[in-house]
Amino acid sequence: MVETHKKIANLTQPIVSFYCLQVISVLVAVVLLLSVSRGECRKGRILEALEYSAISCRAHSASLVDFGGVGDGQTLNTKAFQDAVSELSKYGSEGGAQLYVPAGKWLTGSFSLTSHFTLFLHRDAVLLASQDISQWPVIKPLPSYGRGRDAAAGRYTSLIFGTNLTDVIITGDNGTIDGQGGLWWQRFHGGKLKYTRPYLIELMYSADIQISNLTLLNSPSWNVHPVYSRNILIQGITILAPVRSPNTDGINPDSCTNTRIEDCYIVSGDDCVAVKSGWDEYGIAYGMPTKQLVIRRLTCISPYSAVIALGSEMSGGIQDVRAEDIVAINSESGIRIKTGIGRGGYVKDIYVRGMTMKTMKWAFWMTGNYGSHADNHYDPKAFPVIQGINYRDMVAENVSMAARLEGIPSDPFTGICISNVTIHLAAKAKKVPWTCTDVEGISSGVTPTPCSTLPDQGPEKTSLCNFPAESLPIDTVELQKCSYAINYYP
Repeated sequence: MVETHKKIANLTQPIVSFYCLQVISVLVAVVLLLSVSRGECRKGRILEALEYSAISCRAHSASLVDFGGVGDGQTLNTKAFQDAVSELSKYGSEGGAQLYVPAGKWLTGSFSLTSHFTLFLHRDAVLLASQDISQWPVIKPLPSYGRGRDAAAGRYTSLIFGTNLTDVIITGDNGTIDGQGGLWWQRFHGGKLKYTRPYLIELMYSADIQISNLTLLNSPSWNVHPVYSRNILIQGITILAPVRSPNTDGINPDSCTNTRIEDCYIVSGDDCVAVKSGWDEYGIAYGMPTKQLVIRRLTCISPYSAVIALGSEMSGGIQDVRAEDIVAINSESGIRIKTGIGRGGYVKDIYVRGMTMKTMKWAFWMTGNYGSHADNHYDPKAFPVIQGINYRDMVAENVSMAARLEGIPSDPFTGICISNVTIHLAAKAKKVPWTCTDVEGISSGVTPTPCSTLPDQGPEKTSLCNFPAESLPIDTVELQKCSYAINYYP
């Protein structure tokens, strides 16, 4: 009899287990249904899944509304952002944390990030920069500049700021950050700024940075400014500013190492990408170059400035810049080197290929007499070194002047190489397509014919100019597929 009972128990256990699972499943479904219904009626929590690519995934997540955020475009959320970052910083050693910004308009002043942290913006989220100046703390000038760019005193902290951080991600599903820069532009033009205008995003003394899949609008000044940092990935950024807005540079890597900028679209009132490393005697003393920089698949519109500018603040040096697959439309110049006596430093080992330019004032421009000094204490004997500049495989149309290359007397720019470049001049182009002073180099397969100081090396050498075959370390970075469930209040 005992054996019979054991057999019956063994036979019925799977059936019981099956029915238990069925009951549990029904109960879970009912609970979820009630939760959703309750959420719809009482504005409770709703579950949303996020998927994106990032250098790091996070173990913890929270929504801005969990910290009192209100996305009505009028309520100030500076404290909510600060409280959220402060709380989530506790998880830095436990897999990091993500702050989710839901759909809505989130008015905020400046706030700082933390390490092992992701700021994620929903596709319909808009961060609106506050028009209240008190929401922008003032900090000291950058040591490699010695003063602010707009004023000799300090500078307003950027909207999204961070210093001495590791593993920081600012991303989204093409969410928007609107700097509402009109107020700042008016103050700049009216000479009413006591401090330098803020940027939209600035990270200092930091490493392992990702800024991706965002739209940046109407920055008060520069849009993205990594400085004194390394291992930086900037991808899929759209930057839009009125073409007459002052100094609204797109992306400015400044004294940074190992940076990759790719798949970005920029309409700007200044240079689309401006590579920098400090200003005059301050940059020389700080001595931190920008190097190992990759720029690819960039589309730029900048009628009054350059697509890619090297300088003018380049006193710490710029070396090993690789740009390819660039589209320039209605811009003042394709590539511009800006420097002058007193800058010191160097710009060398520059490689650009695969550039298409349409409606340009100059395809190439080098300026050795750029002024705009930090103060009157610069060294008049600090001559910059410009050498190893390589441009190849380019086509341009509707161009007013092929090139304006102006070195420095007694300090010529050397090692300039231009090959396989065809420039179609505009109907009302300058009579002299090239002007060259104090420059030395070579050319091959260039139309119209360059200056005599860039002698043609023959049609068989159209691949004359270098472009490195080996990859930089930043190109080895692989993104992870991140996925999180976010609870939030709509």
